[in-house]
Amino acid sequence: MRRRTAVVSVVLAAAALAPAAAPAVAAPVGRGADRAALQHALDAVVAEGVPGATAEVRDAGGVWRGGSGVADLADGRRAQAGDRFRAGSVTKSFVATVVLQLVDEGKVRLDDPIGRHLPGLVPDGSDGAPVTVRQLLNHTSGIANYTDVLRRLPDPLRSLQRSHYTPRELVDMALKEPRTFEPGAAGRWEYSNTNYVILGMLVEKHTGTTLDQAITRRIVRPLHLTGTSIPTSEHLSGPHLHGYEQFPGESAPTDYADFSPTAFWGPGNLVSTTADLNRFYRALAGGRLLPSHLWREMNTPHDTDRGETRKYGLGLESNSAYCPGEKPVWGHTGSVPGYNTFSFTSADGKRQITLALSKDMSKTPQADTAALKVLSTALCAK
Repeated sequence: MRRRTAVVSVVLAAAALAPAAAPAVAAPVGRGADRAALQHALDAVVAEGVPGATAEVRDAGGVWRGGSGVADLADGRRAQAGDRFRAGSVTKSFVATVVLQLVDEGKVRLDDPIGRHLPGLVPDGSDGAPVTVRQLLNHTSGIANYTDVLRRLPDPLRSLQRSHYTPRELVDMALKEPRTFEPGAAGRWEYSNTNYVILGMLVEKHTGTTLDQAITRRIVRPLHLTGTSIPTSEHLSGPHLHGYEQFPGESAPTDYADFSPTAFWGPGNLVSTTADLNRFYRALAGGRLLPSHLWREMNTPHDTDRGETRKYGLGLESNSAYCPGEKPVWGHTGSVPGYNTFSFTSADGKRQITLALSKDMSKTPQADTAALKVLSTALCAK
């Protein structure tokens, strides 16, 4: 989900903000990122009002896992590197991987009109051009973003927390909005969560299973991602970060750990851990999930609305802002109420981080800057 900007005028109590570092795994001596600097950067995020933060870094120095702040404001439990969290749009990389597996199996082609697989769901453009599978994957379909519609609800976060939508209802609310542009229009790109609802429906059509079952069978189990699931209930189970938001005029932060599994079905409903996401992206780049030609398709960046800073492949982001002057890192960000996730790997594959924060929409700009420092400390060669 794309994060909306909000300025927070009420901050958490000083006790809640004080960094509480979890023990980090000792790393062998090497040329990796400075471990003390990583912990200091993670603590700085919490000092800027994020209740809890966890990270796993993998580089030449080995594996470092750290936590800061609290996982639960109610009982004060410390945030730990193994805590589960809602990973938001990192889900798109999982869905795209399954779609590309279907391409490899000959069930789908990237340039197929989506109507060939889901007849009558998505109308052609006014110029007669159909929406293709590739356009859904790389956000060049021109289909409106259904989450923009949901944001117009009264008190949208609390409304969505207990909501229930079918995938078809999510698509239909987007199709009632004007197209952003014609399918595949030259030079046009716009992020739309609706694209990945449709892709989730495509996965269900060709696997004969639910989306959560398909991801579990094709990715989670083969890679032994023990903390990863696509939940089918609103409850977030096991040791986890509680996700919070607090906006001006609110007396206390609201806990969004429990959330409707249908509101972000397809584009953003994955639950995972920092270790699992790092393992997933290593397996993806290492050829364990896709053949090399489809990995290259997935990781070929296209221009977006962020100029040269951010580009987008097929369910993958490329970002040059984290390490200026170096080759762009690749991976994905995630944003849902209460959670902000970053999972990125350096271009040479030698440095990797997954960072999870327990606040998103009401973070301050200073917290965003502090999070960027964690990422740059882990990912940049210089």
